[in-house]
Amino acid sequence: MQKTTYKPVVLVVMDGFGVSAEERANAVALAKKPTLDSFDAYYPFTTLQASGIAVGLPWGETGNSEVGHLTIGAGRVIYHHLPRIINAIHDGSFYQNEAFLKAIEHVKARNSKLHIIGLASSGSVHAHVDHLYALLRLAEMGGASRSFLHIITDGKDAIQKEGGKFMGHLAERMAKESPSVRIGSVIGRFYAMDRDEQWERTRKAYELYTQGLGTAIPGSLSEYLGAGYDQGLTDEFIEPGFVPGENGKMLGAVEDGDAVIFANFREDSMRQIVHAFTNPNFDAFPRVVLNNLFVVTMTEYERGIEAKVAFLPIEVRAPLARIISDAGLKQLHIAETEKYAHVTYFFNGGREKPFSGEERILVPSMTNVHFDDVPEMKSAEITARVIAEMPRYDFILVNYANTDMVGHSGNLEAAAKAVEAIDRALSDLSKEVLAADGVLVVTGDHGNVEAKRDPLTGEKITEHSLNPVPFYIVGKDFRSSSPRSSDEIRKRKREIGGILTDVAPTVVELMGLRKPAEMAGGSLLPQLLRQRS
Repeated sequence: MQKTTYKPVVLVVMDGFGVSAEERANAVALAKKPTLDSFDAYYPFTTLQASGIAVGLPWGETGNSEVGHLTIGAGRVIYHHLPRIINAIHDGSFYQNEAFLKAIEHVKARNSKLHIIGLASSGSVHAHVDHLYALLRLAEMGGASRSFLHIITDGKDAIQKEGGKFMGHLAERMAKESPSVRIGSVIGRFYAMDRDEQWERTRKAYELYTQGLGTAIPGSLSEYLGAGYDQGLTDEFIEPGFVPGENGKMLGAVEDGDAVIFANFREDSMRQIVHAFTNPNFDAFPRVVLNNLFVVTMTEYERGIEAKVAFLPIEVRAPLARIISDAGLKQLHIAETEKYAHVTYFFNGGREKPFSGEERILVPSMTNVHFDDVPEMKSAEITARVIAEMPRYDFILVNYANTDMVGHSGNLEAAAKAVEAIDRALSDLSKEVLAADGVLVVTGDHGNVEAKRDPLTGEKITEHSLNPVPFYIVGKDFRSSSPRSSDEIRKRKREIGGILTDVAPTVVELMGLRKPAEMAGGSLLPQLLRQRS
């Protein structure tokens, strides 16, 4: 008879370990891995989607260790800024956002100006043009009749001289959808988005916005950018320019009583310019101080900034670690240095401090080495520590960094050795867990090691993949009496059975705990148990 509560439940995250049917340049297929092969043959398994919208990232974007551990620990999708804001535009809640509406109310009450400052390009690393268009529509719909768009040109996350053509498209769309919004200024991201405390760059942007210090743009923006290209500039380095009024001065300068909406969602590159507008103790450069300014940031660029935030960080109220802690159980989180933050801060939903009953072990990573020269990394030491500590804990979280860190080298042979090192670790670990009548849960956080060559060019791939990750449940109660055939194993690996949000609810069920409402994922046990029938 199957038990309803297991101790310990050991959750292993094989970092950067994906599943691919393509065996060429696949370190998993190349490796000798008797332990994982036995898991395939005798224990319930499936694959989990670990990239793109399934883990809250933009569509088609590869997963990563931070998002992977956050999603595994939270048991729900925590949407990245980009798709979260896109979804809000689609469902209409963007246009009811309190921060944006208050900015419009502020300027209408004072007959002052609304300013929208943001990166405008086809890139999506720091901002997205759909967010910008939505803000322009909102200004039009809200009746903010004195609205100005201040464009930051890209040239880094988009084609270097894309701006010339892009501004033509932007002007056409503004004429259709937001005819009352005018262009106020343009400047390259080198100045407006500095994040390296090169304050003279930030000063150039601030003085453009507040004093109109720059070149008056006599014609179209495309012509102005073209003149910059003729001087050898790319979009990143476009010098400050403004649209003048009849007196030759900047028509859309930011003044007392105005409102400013910063449209970028990426935090780090907007902190300096926002500090210049909002920090009463700002001293990085002499500045014109504006009074009664209403400032909105798209996301929380930094705690303590005096601005309204349109999209606050999503709070993870009930991560797996808290559920275990609240039940009065003991847990251990262990990793080597390279992945320590992932099994602590990220797995715990963005919380630095351990929960009650949670202990942590950091195994120092090797220093001054290339990981493909030592593909075993610290897997043996981590395993030995887990086995020694196992009797003390109800739940143990283990990260093996090998497959991700070695996978990033693009060295296929070394990556296969990394897989083999983890396989040896799982052999030792599974024996101890089974002897203790516990359950070993094995998964990955994103793909990497299983795709190390470009199929078209044959070049090394050093980045993550879009592939799903494995999910195994290894325990005495879950072992099949007879092995699966190779064909059945291949078939199962082609079928995606869930997403990373399903890991925590499965662990919760294995531990005999109650899944909180905040966990949107579902336990994989029912479907996995059917594999035995």
